[in-house]
Amino acid sequence: MSIVDMLFQFMGGLGLFLFGIKYLGEGLQNSAGDRLRTILDSLTTNTFTGILAGLFVTMLIQSSSATTVLTVGLVNARMLTLRQAVGIIMGANIGTTFTAFIIGFDAAGFGLPVLAIGAFFVFFMRNYKYVFIGRILFGLGGLFFGLQLMGSGLEPLQSSLNFKLISDYINHQPFAGVALGTVITMILQSSSATVGILQQLFSMDLISINGALPLLFGDNIGTTITAVIAAIGASQNAKRAALIHVLFNVIGTIVFLCLFTPYKAFLLWLTKVLHLEQAMQIAFAHGIFNVGNVILLFPFISLLVLIVKKVIKDDEWTVDTKTVKLDEKVINSSPEFALHQARQELLKMSFYAKEGLYQAQQFFLTRKNKHADAAMQYETEINRFDRQITKFLVKLSIHSLSKNESTEHTMLLSLCKDIERIGDHMKNMIDLVCYMVRNNIKLSPLTVTDFEKMLVLTQSCFEKAIEALESNNKAYAQEVLDIEDDIDEMEKTLRKKHILNINNNVSSGQESVVYVDFISNLERIGDHAVNIAEAVMERP
Repeated sequence: MSIVDMLFQFMGGLGLFLFGIKYLGEGLQNSAGDRLRTILDSLTTNTFTGILAGLFVTMLIQSSSATTVLTVGLVNARMLTLRQAVGIIMGANIGTTFTAFIIGFDAAGFGLPVLAIGAFFVFFMRNYKYVFIGRILFGLGGLFFGLQLMGSGLEPLQSSLNFKLISDYINHQPFAGVALGTVITMILQSSSATVGILQQLFSMDLISINGALPLLFGDNIGTTITAVIAAIGASQNAKRAALIHVLFNVIGTIVFLCLFTPYKAFLLWLTKVLHLEQAMQIAFAHGIFNVGNVILLFPFISLLVLIVKKVIKDDEWTVDTKTVKLDEKVINSSPEFALHQARQELLKMSFYAKEGLYQAQQFFLTRKNKHADAAMQYETEINRFDRQITKFLVKLSIHSLSKNESTEHTMLLSLCKDIERIGDHMKNMIDLVCYMVRNNIKLSPLTVTDFEKMLVLTQSCFEKAIEALESNNKAYAQEVLDIEDDIDEMEKTLRKKHILNINNNVSSGQESVVYVDFISNLERIGDHAVNIAEAVMERP
């Protein structure tokens, strides 16, 4: 076999192997239903359950990189805390060893029959359940047959003097093995593929156990690159989650290199006791490394979190997120307490709206992106609270409520939408300022002063409305109505002034769009503040 033929056969086998892993993961995922985010979000009540969730999801989708990228995304969306993410990442590292154990079984000869059965299910079955099973089998067959092709492509290396020299160097230079394993996994973007290649090399005696184990360690470091890439441009906590993934595998590699001799001795003893084949020996080495690493670092999770927080510091605008504390169990036992819970969470939601409006005001005045980022984070939190509070109140509505409870229930539903709409208007203001920056629209100093006055007045109106709602103070509610009259009057005055500017050719068309939209958003925020105040006025 020529070098070109060997290379093509190996690369073709590798491609089929990667395709098999992808198709296998998609088939398993579709069979379980598209609930991965729900699984990660609901099964991470503590670090231990987070490990189980990460383990389960990684086994399901056959990719620790995909699990960690998904985790980074959830942390970025503030659906998971950093501590929850650590557990999932640990579980993902254990879950990724599942593929190595599948490969460890000498089933390469069954690749084509399994491919054929999978293809039959995919193309000839109408029931989606059997189609998904077919995808699982097709992916599994592709994985096995790809391994067989890779093995055939690697056979000429047994007589290659150059490869023997490289192998001998890696066998005696563990750090070179770690570096090579890291680079190869970064290039392939799949730790399973690297482990699969390693299992083939080791089974053919092309590399010794002394060289295989460092390559395996490097494989675990290389797989972190995907999460690092996913965290670029994400929130601080998302970057921290990616950094924890890197630290976790780097620390594990350092520890296992220091304990290399007893680790290798234990592995050889286990091989003898269980009569392991060489491919399965690598699978056990992979599993022991990752499980041992989790056991080793589990007591130090808090320290890991502290370290990454010191390395990646909070920006000024990082939002302190709050958990939505709504217990659906109390809906049946105490509707009154359920309403109290909803009211408290509504106040948290209103706090986000108040802070977001302030950040929008600062963005207009300073043009600093940190204020826009903060406002958008607050808007995301407002939407999250709106969804969960509304869902909670809808479930409560099917229960029998007293007259007063029914009134309160209707009011809370209505106010939830008012606050959510304030978040939307806040976002509109951010978009308008961004539009001004992109199109180099300059407002006159007098216009900026007018806008700032209306912003301050609107902020004051909304803050007073929140105070009225929190304390059920009708006097505060009346002040909101008075301030909103001033806002309406100011909006009319500014519109008239703007029309005069257009007639006198002082304002451009682009500036006109910004002018009208900006004061309209502020006026609408005032209207929603009035709705809050009127609800307080109507309460007994």
